[in-house]
Amino acid sequence: MARISERIGAIAESATLKVDAKAKAMKAAGRPVIGFAAGEPDFPTPAHVVEAAAEAVRDPRNHRYSAVAGLPELREAIASKTLRDSGLDVGPGRVLVTNGGKQGVFQAFATLLDPGDEVIVPTPYWTTYPEAIRLAGGVPVEVLAGADQGYLVTVEQLEAARTPRTKVLLFVSPSNPTGAVHSPEQVRAIGEWADAHGLWVVADEIYQNLTYDGVEAVSIVAAVPALAERTLLVNGVAKTYAMTGWRVGWIVGPADAIAAAANMQSHATGNVANVSQRAAIAALTGPQDEVERMRRAFDRRRRAIVAGLNGIPGFATPVPQGAFYVYPDVSALLGRSWHGTHVASTLELADLLLEKAEVAPVPGEAFGPSGFLRFSYALGDEQLAEGVDRLTRFFA
Repeated sequence: MARISERIGAIAESATLKVDAKAKAMKAAGRPVIGFAAGEPDFPTPAHVVEAAAEAVRDPRNHRYSAVAGLPELREAIASKTLRDSGLDVGPGRVLVTNGGKQGVFQAFATLLDPGDEVIVPTPYWTTYPEAIRLAGGVPVEVLAGADQGYLVTVEQLEAARTPRTKVLLFVSPSNPTGAVHSPEQVRAIGEWADAHGLWVVADEIYQNLTYDGVEAVSIVAAVPALAERTLLVNGVAKTYAMTGWRVGWIVGPADAIAAAANMQSHATGNVANVSQRAAIAALTGPQDEVERMRRAFDRRRRAIVAGLNGIPGFATPVPQGAFYVYPDVSALLGRSWHGTHVASTLELADLLLEKAEVAPVPGEAFGPSGFLRFSYALGDEQLAEGVDRLTRFFA
């Protein structure tokens, strides 16, 4: 018998966390690495959220198990946010609080998929989606939308990928890794297509509050209300509120699907840590001025990194309208030698940049095909400028 199950042994390590871990190890060894890998705001969690957690620690109610689906006050707050930002009016009974958005993604697919069911995955994609689909027994079907189309998949592409085994469409806008945001018209067209074919939709809305240039991230259930009974919305406090380490996410959806996902969670983790839930309540219901301050800072960094990268020959960087990533097409840099090393893929290029320029992006292979690099601009302005300067010198 094999020591490790075939199913678990086939899982690839998260590429973004792998690059981030290597960069941090090099920093610990004394090298001045600038990490563009982690999708993590560099800001502290807002003070009023931290204070709510401190108060919660001292309250004995939070020292015990609580309802698997989440504290009633948090589920109410999530329902209110979902109505405000996603245009979907749900009661707290249609909300499940999860241990971060990542658990929400996994449980959404595990709830919907049987072995062999296909999920259409617009590509480039966040590295975890295909692994979560495979773990649930599903088959990811990649549909590539390149830089030439702004990384925005079309209905025609989706229809070409649909088969009798297609059960779910993954929809992510704003996107990780590209920052692309579908227009209201595009969202409506995609939603109507999914509805016409009776598909489920898993919509990851974790970046919905991080958009720029007056762009709005329209929820697919707001664009096509008929989809509400076949859509699972995944979200969380991590990105908007600089709360990646607090591990609070959620799923919103039809009552039967939420009940099934909660049953699964009851055997996997039980309730999310109560102190973190109390902090999330404060984040969602408290003042939002810190959220806007962070968003403006991301916007400033977005414009700076796009201008800087596009000033380097070989970088073709579309302007992202959401999230906090840029995703330049760097295929023109491949098949060449840089500082004595021949580079055939962005996997090799990213490793070379880390070793020689002490800059850590994530290679496109983590998100789909080679030829791209992802840079997070959720880091300090000075580090961002220094990182771009190092890249400029490296490719000069």
